[in-house]
Amino acid sequence: MPFVKQTKNNAYFSRFQVKYRRRREGKTDYYARKRLTTQAKNKYNAPKYRLVVRFTNKNIIVQIVYARIQGDFVLCAAQSKELPRYGINHGLTNWTAAYATGLLCARRALTKLGLADKYEGVAEPDGTFSVTEALDDEDAPRPFKCFLDVGLKRTSTGSRVFGAMKGASDGGIFIPHSEKRFPGYDPESKELDAEVLKKYIFGGHVAEYMESLEEEDDERFKKQFSTYLADGVGSEDIEEIYTNAYAAIREDPVFKPTEKSKDWAAESKKHKDVRLTLEERRERIAAKIEKFQAGGDEDDE
Repeated sequence: MPFVKQTKNNAYFSRFQVKYRRRREGKTDYYARKRLTTQAKNKYNAPKYRLVVRFTNKNIIVQIVYARIQGDFVLCAAQSKELPRYGINHGLTNWTAAYATGLLCARRALTKLGLADKYEGVAEPDGTFSVTEALDDEDAPRPFKCFLDVGLKRTSTGSRVFGAMKGASDGGIFIPHSEKRFPGYDPESKELDAEVLKKYIFGGHVAEYMESLEEEDDERFKKQFSTYLADGVGSEDIEEIYTNAYAAIREDPVFKPTEKSKDWAAESKKHKDVRLTLEERRERIAAKIEKFQAGGDEDDE
């Protein structure tokens, strides 16, 4: 076989294709996105729904999203900054807050779709592995199905992403998954310790850390949990707070916008000058000319 020299001329470089912008920015894994959004060809207008879980420094965002040609559309969303409405005022980015946000999103979506009464999920979570199943009644609708979208976050065992997924699953949504990534799963015995998972659901790991830190370093404890102490919340109160919050979320998951003051423009640092009309501009120019002429007359005297 003769040797063929590879020449990188203009024709070669003209075929170079730049990657998608969000791939260049490192924001989207298109390999995963293609598999999460591709619809079945024999199911017209039946989109795949994704449970999108994202984390910021101070917030957890859980959305149910579906893709169309025009772009992504959000069916329902919930954020951990809504949790103070249900009695959770602290630790809005921990594992338990992720569970509560996932639960809130699931109950909100099922209420919107009219499935909240039919699929209640796990009202009293005990840490056991469970997946929402279809009802025995043939006439009953199937459970709402969506797939977990973790984005670029690492899927380590015990990650908060799976806390949000567990909350949404216990909320009554069918999310295909296994117990392998929940806290308490032992890869050697391949079994899930339900007590450990239940402890995380009700904030037991936070309570344990509070107790141990108070014993070891009281000064650091007062600094790290200063907001807890200011509100009179101790390690023994945490489980009750989350239990009441889950009940409150199930009772009223509907989104309620916060009341905004009408004089927000006055409080805002940003400002915009009002555009003058033609007559106002002419009057302004005439006033400047008159002022200039008056100043010139004084100099002549």
